[in-house]
This record gives sequence, structure tokens and C-alpha cells, in this order.
Amino acid sequence: MASLDDISVTEIKGVGNALAEKLAKLGIQSMQDLLFHLPHRYEDRTRVVPMGSLRVGDVAVVEGEVMKTDLVMGRRRSLQVTLKDGSGFLVLRFFHFNAAQKNQLGEGTRVRCFGEVRPGRAGYEFYHPEYQTNPPPMPDASQATLTPVYPLTEGIQQPRVRSLCQQALKYLERHPIKDWLPAELLADYQLPCITEAVKLVHSPPAGAPVHLLVEGRHPAQQRLVMEELLAHQLSLLQVREQIQAREALPLLPTGDLTERFLEELPFKLTGAQRQVMSEIRQDLSQPVPMLRLVQGDVGSGKTVVAALAALQTLGAGAQVALMAPTEILAEQHYTNFKGWLEPLGIPIAWLSGKVKGKARQQALEAVASGEARVAIGTHALFQDEVAFNRLALVIVDEQHRFGVHQRLALREKGVGGSLAPHQLIMTATPIPRTLAMSAYADLDTSIIDELPPGRKPIETVVVPDSRREDIIERVRSACREGRQAYWVCTLIEESEALQCQAAEVTAQELTERLSDLKVGLVHGRLKAQEKADVMAQFKDGELDLLVATTVIEVGVDVPNASLIIIENPERLGLAQLHQLRGRVGRGEQASFCVLMYHPPLSMNGKARLQALRDSQDGFVIAEKDLEIRGPGEVLGTRQTGLMQFRLANFERDKGWIEPIKEMAPSLMKQPRVVDALIRRWLGEKIRYGDV
Repeated sequence: MASLDDISVTEIKGVGNALAEKLAKLGIQSMQDLLFHLPHRYEDRTRVVPMGSLRVGDVAVVEGEVMKTDLVMGRRRSLQVTLKDGSGFLVLRFFHFNAAQKNQLGEGTRVRCFGEVRPGRAGYEFYHPEYQTNPPPMPDASQATLTPVYPLTEGIQQPRVRSLCQQALKYLERHPIKDWLPAELLADYQLPCITEAVKLVHSPPAGAPVHLLVEGRHPAQQRLVMEELLAHQLSLLQVREQIQAREALPLLPTGDLTERFLEELPFKLTGAQRQVMSEIRQDLSQPVPMLRLVQGDVGSGKTVVAALAALQTLGAGAQVALMAPTEILAEQHYTNFKGWLEPLGIPIAWLSGKVKGKARQQALEAVASGEARVAIGTHALFQDEVAFNRLALVIVDEQHRFGVHQRLALREKGVGGSLAPHQLIMTATPIPRTLAMSAYADLDTSIIDELPPGRKPIETVVVPDSRREDIIERVRSACREGRQAYWVCTLIEESEALQCQAAEVTAQELTERLSDLKVGLVHGRLKAQEKADVMAQFKDGELDLLVATTVIEVGVDVPNASLIIIENPERLGLAQLHQLRGRVGRGEQASFCVLMYHPPLSMNGKARLQALRDSQDGFVIAEKDLEIRGPGEVLGTRQTGLMQFRLANFERDKGWIEPIKEMAPSLMKQPRVVDALIRRWLGEKIRYGDV
């Protein structure tokens, strides 16, 4: 019998080539794909809400009589239909309409509609609601069911997806979904079989517990959540297996270079750095590729640990590649490593997008011949033309800015193309333990949880923007005393163009107000070289104040900067604010971070800024951030598609993470099951293991 995986969605009546193409954008090609395109929330359309009790933001069903219908000629022509129901009235507004619609919604007509309440010129409004004229009676409470809401793509409306999913459910009678999980496992957790779970989630029966479904805690949803989290875990373990199936060059520590390096360092390693170093030393001496994530809060000294790992590799006669996500960060690593390693007689090559022509050719030749022992750059290091002589260690900074597949691409550049390089991944974004266990299941984790002695805590103050004058004066006095300051403009969900414009306006205003100071500006629309030049001027003390968008978030090191002002901090996540705050406090003097918000603050906003004021610990802040905003934001992967779940919600479902960690290894012994689960939940579009 054909499986659901083999039946194309074009079997459904009304699905022609054009619709099939749109569905493919959602990753839907087979009937199984359609059944696993799950509703991400539900709407309660089971009761009519009196218009008088509506509030802005409510999503509700209302029913009433048309009082009047008007054509309104504003900036955009619209059809305005006023409904009343005895408790109040509501305006339905249509920007796209035809004459038939206008006639259908004539005075006295009874209309039931569903929409979201917005404030409007004439009171509360629904824009383009779904509606019925002269509707049938509402079903009684025992017959009422919730309405599923599906993720959409351009050109497909919600009712269409609903109807397709309902039609797909009919196939389940002849083609039940294959349950890949052992029956005893489901019995242990009292979970339904997969077919029952999928049916219930798409089509909740009358009388199903509304609150459990709305919160995502119904056993049928939890059955699917568990399997989805398991599929993600298995896909990452598969990546690990693929990388570790290749041998690596064992790099036995010789100690000579390391000792010379440590003698020259102006400080002693912290206990945490020594502990992490011994874990790395052990990994590097094995014939299996190291896969280690080093997490460390801002300023905990991850770069020194990376340098020590590099020295162990170099001592064993092999090459090192260090890759960072931005030109600024890569250049900073280059400067640090050059200062540390060139005195030890180790040549370093610099390869980024902006190294062109002859300089690029020379760098490529030095790396290919082995003359350059260390190559540092951006993702330009991935390019095919970059060939290494004897690459045995890859250091990746801020890994979540790269896809897993990019790390996999690097394994082809190992010694002789057959030995995989060891991988050391560093991040200054503290990741809550639960999230790290899932998001980085392919990696062993080390944490540098101790700041170097002498690092002073940064004092954080929260002030409304009505005190802008005082803050400008504070900047003036700090800079007059010979220190430097950052002023960060945030406009997060707006376009980049608006963000840059806001920074330009602020820079202009501050230049006029602080005419005795030198003010610089960096934002995302500047060319990489222009950005780097301004950053270099700031680092060299030629600028007193740097106005920036959030491009300065990670890793920029200016010890003389002791004050940072962040405008509209309520628009950013906690982890990002913590990263920005870490731009100061890198020198000897006391440092300050001013969070200048625009009132009124929501409860959520207050809680977040309070958390930042109360704690300097990135891990505590990351836990709070996860609670408030979810994993895609915390990992910075909302754009990449990584860790984008259909049903699972990290905060709600973190109770599954430990059990899944225990289940996964035994399932890994059954490749057919692993492949089927990954195919079902991750589709072809995010096979983590595919390069």
C-alpha cells in the first residue's frame, strides 16, 4: 500500500500546478507533509462576543445588524460598514471590495464576522474580517469546536489551507501514519498514537478541553511536540556522527609554544579558563574530530583559550583556521593573534571579503603552501578556492550566525581531504542549559563561568527619555575626563533604512549639542571598509563618542570606553542588551550603562529591564530571555530557519528535553527510524546534515 509520503498533494481535488508550487514553498509536497503542516494556534469562534465588551487586540466573533454602509474617500478608498448589536457598535472596513459586496452588506442585513479589534477613526474596527450574511444559528456549546490557524505563505489564504488539511485527513482511514516510536515508550508517557494525535490537532472534537488546546498542553499536541523535539535532537546527533565518522589528526601537546605564550601574557589564566583548556587539550589529542562549544560571558577570556588551542595544533605541525561572522570581529581576532603569535615566529594570513587582487592571491598561496600557519577571516574561508596545506583545527566564533552546514563544509578542507579538522566553537551569547542541550546536541559544551580578576561590574541605570538632556551632559563630562562613550540607536522591527536614518539623525543632533567632542557614526548601510575605519578611529581614541546601530553588538574591544547609552532598550532582547552592555567595562575604570526607554513600559518591558539591572550574569539573563521571547530569538536564528519548530515551544516543553536526551542514543542504532523522523519533521529543506 502506498504510504502518505508517496502520495502527492496534487491528488487533492483543486490542487493544480500553481497551488502545488505555492505549497512547495511551505515544504508541502506529499500528503504526509500536508498532515504535518500543523496549526500553530487556535481561534475560539465558538461564541459570539457583545460589541460593547470588546477591547483593542481582541480576536472575536461578533454578530449584528448593518446600520449604514458608506464609501469613504481617504488616502485609500474604503468601504465602511457600521454594525450594531444592542451593546454597542463596530465598523467593518474593506480596502478591497466590489459592487456586489457593497450591495450584499446593505442596511438591515444581519452579519456575523470574525476579526481582530483595532482602533479606528470611527471607534473600534475590523479590517477585512471573514464574514457571513444572514448566518445560521450558532452551534450549541457541546457541538462547538475550535478553529485551527495555520502558518501561511504568499498567495494562500487561511480558509484554503484549512480545507486542504481537512481533505488530507480523509486519507488517514486508508493510510494510517507510520508510528516510528516504540509502543512501550508511548505507554510510559500515556500518549496517543501518531494518527490519532494528528487528527485531533487538525480537527479538535466538540467538547475537547479548550484551555489545554489553546496552551498547547493537550496530550495529542504533546505527543507531536515530543516527536518533533526528538527529530531535531536526532538530526544533530546525525551531524555529529557524520563528522566523527572521519578520522582527525591527533594533536599531542608539546608545550613549548604554549609555555612561551603564557609567559608573555600580562595576566594569569582563571581557574575556569584552565579547566576548559584541559578539556580541549584532551579532545585535540584524540584521533576523532573534537566538536566543542565554549560558552563564556562577555569578557571571560574565550579568545585566549582559542589561542591556546591553536598553539597545541601549531606545536603538532598543523594549520589553524579562525572564522568570525563580521569583518570587524574577524579583524579584531587577527590583531589579537598577530600580537600574540607573530613574536613566536608564526606567520598569519588574513582572508576576508575585502582582501582583493594581489594581496588575496598572496594570502591564498601562503595558506595553500603551509607558509601561513594560521588563517583568519570571515566566511570567505569557506570558498572553494581556499585550500589548506595541513588544516587540523577550525575555530568558529559566534557559531549561531553560521548554519551547521557551513561547519560541515569545512570538514572537506582537513588534512589531505580525508582527515576532518577538529572544531572549536565559541559564543559570547550565554545559552540556557535546556536550550544548549537541544540546539547544540552535536557539540560537547564547556563553560567559562569566571571573569578575569579586576573586571569591575557595570552599573546599569534605567531612565525615561524625558531625561535626555541630563544624559547628554553626562556624556560630555565623561568624555572631557578623557573617557569614551557609545550611543546606541535601536529601531528593531523597522527596516534597516529607518534604523540607519535614526542613527544619522541622532549623530547629527549630538554633533551639534556636543560641539567640543568628536562624534563618529557606524550603521549597517556603511560599506565594510567605512565601518572598519570609524571603529579603528574610535579604538585609537580619535573619536570621543560613537553613535551606532546594534552592529557593535559582539566582541568589539575598546578598554577606554566606560559609558554606553542604549535608546529604546525595550525593543531589544535581553541577551542582545547584555551583549551591548559588554562593550564597556573592559578597562580599569568604573563603567556605566544607561537604558533610556520611551514610556509607558509594558509589564513585560519592565520585567526585562529590571532583570538586566539586577544581574551581570549572562546565563541568568539568557534564562530570563528564553522565558520571555523563545529560542529562535535567543539563538539569533530567527532568520536562518534553524530551530524553527512547528509545535514545540521551548519554555513550555522543556520538561521533554531530559527524556529525549535519554531516548535518542538507542534510536540512533536504527538508521531507518532516524531518517524517517527527520524527514517527517524537518523535511528536505533543513536537513542539518546536508551541505
